[in-house]
Amino acid sequence: MAHNQVNEIDELLKDLTKSPGFKAYLILNSDGIVIRWDQVGTQMTYQRAVQHAHHITELYNKSTTHIKELFDPEDGPVENVRLRTQEYEMIVSSLGSYTLAVFQEDDRKADENTEEGT
Repeated sequence: MAHNQVNEIDELLKDLTKSPGFKAYLILNSDGIVIRWDQVGTQMTYQRAVQHAHHITELYNKSTTHIKELFDPEDGPVENVRLRTQEYEMIVSSLGSYTLAVFQEDDRKADENTEEGT
């Protein structure tokens, strides 16, 4: 049974990497330790993945703390955090004891590249 779950996760990650604009992903456990990572193009080193994991964990924890202070707890827990920079967009989602962070091209940057090409 566990073997089938691994295959399902592998399939989902393969589909994720084929999505337009995809750049990289990280999967972290509840302690913020990198379990899996991948990047399109040049391979992300483990040290770089650990650096991202540290910043992602801090960002997610601080975001959830501040959002709980600002909004009613009845609204439910924070499930996703989305961050846009000039270079990429990062989406962090936590479920149970795992966190998935996905880096993708920012739509605004993709639109600028399309306009420059025409």
